[in-house]
Amino acid sequence: MRQFQIYLFFFICLITLACNNKKTPDISNIKLHIPIERFDQEMGKLNPYELASKVPELRKKYTWFYDDYMEKMLSAGSARDTFYYGNLRTVLQNQDYLELKSTTDKTFPDLTKQEKELNLAFRYIKYYYPKQKFPRLISFISGFAVQTPIGNDYIGIGLDMFLGNNGAKFYPAIRQSIPAYISGRFNPENITPRVIEAFIREEMFPEQDSDQTLLAKMIYNGKILYLMDSVLPELNDTLKIGYTNEQMEWCRVNEAGIWAYFMENELLFNSDYLKIQKFLAEAPFTPGIGENSSSAPKLGIWTGWQIVRKYMEKNPEISLQQLMQERDAQKILSNSKYKPRG
Repeated sequence: MRQFQIYLFFFICLITLACNNKKTPDISNIKLHIPIERFDQEMGKLNPYELASKVPELRKKYTWFYDDYMEKMLSAGSARDTFYYGNLRTVLQNQDYLELKSTTDKTFPDLTKQEKELNLAFRYIKYYYPKQKFPRLISFISGFAVQTPIGNDYIGIGLDMFLGNNGAKFYPAIRQSIPAYISGRFNPENITPRVIEAFIREEMFPEQDSDQTLLAKMIYNGKILYLMDSVLPELNDTLKIGYTNEQMEWCRVNEAGIWAYFMENELLFNSDYLKIQKFLAEAPFTPGIGENSSSAPKLGIWTGWQIVRKYMEKNPEISLQQLMQERDAQKILSNSKYKPRG
C-alpha cells in the first residue's frame, strides 16, 4: 500500500509539471521592466502656495497623463493655462482629499508587489507578441472617478479604487454611483488583473463593431479571458473574471443548465441589446436564471470563456495568436464540441 502511495505521489507530480510546462513558456530571456510611477505621491507633496514653481515640472514629467488628469479626472480646468491653479489649490487643501491621500499612502507605501506582477504579465505578452509596445504605468488618486484609464502613452492605476478594507469607510458613501457588488472588488489583489484586462481590451484587441450577436460577444470575451489565462497563469480564475468563490462554484455546478437556457431560448444569434446585455453586464446576479437571485452575473462571458478553453483543448495545433485572430465565432463554437453535461 505504501509503495502504491509513493507511485501515486510521483504520478501526480509528473502530471502537475506537465500542466505547468504547457501553460507557462520560458520567458527567462525576455528583458522588460516598466516601473509604476507614483504621481499620487508627487502630487501629494505639492505645496498649495508654490504651484507656479512646481507644477510646470510635474506637467513636463507626466505629459499626456497630467493633462488628462487635471482636465478629465479632476475637472480642475485646462492644463494649458494657469487658471486651474485655484481649483487645484482647493483640492490639495480639501479635508476629504487629505483623508483619502492618507489612507492611500498607508495602504500602498510602495507598489513593489504589483510592479513585479505586472512586469511578469507584460513579459508573457512580449513572448507571444514580440512587437507589442507597452505603456507607462502611473498611479494616482482618482476621487473614485476611474479605475484603470488608458491614455496616449499610459495606463493609470486609480489607487483609491483598490484600497480593500482600508477603503471601507469611503465606499458606502459612493454606492449611489458605484454599487456594492462592484466596490466589493476594490482591493489590492485586483490591480494586476484589471490593468492587464484593460490593456488587452483597449490596446491589443478592442471589440469590433460587427460583434453584435450574443455568441460573437461571448466568444470575444472568452478570448480575452483565455489570453489572460496565458499571461497570468498563476492567477485565480475568480480574479480574472471578477467573481466571488461562490459565484464561480455556482457556474461550475450549473454549467449544463446555463448552456441549455441559452439554447432553449435561442439566444446565441440574438442581437437585441436589451435582451442579451443582461448576460454580459456587471450585476449582482443574472435575472431569470437560478433560484432566489443566486445565479452568478456575466454568464455569457463565463460561458464564452469555457467554449474558448474547450476549443483550444480540442485543437492543440491552434496557437494563441491564431485564436486571437479568428473572427468566426460560429467556427470556434462548432470546433470546440462544447456540450456540458449535468
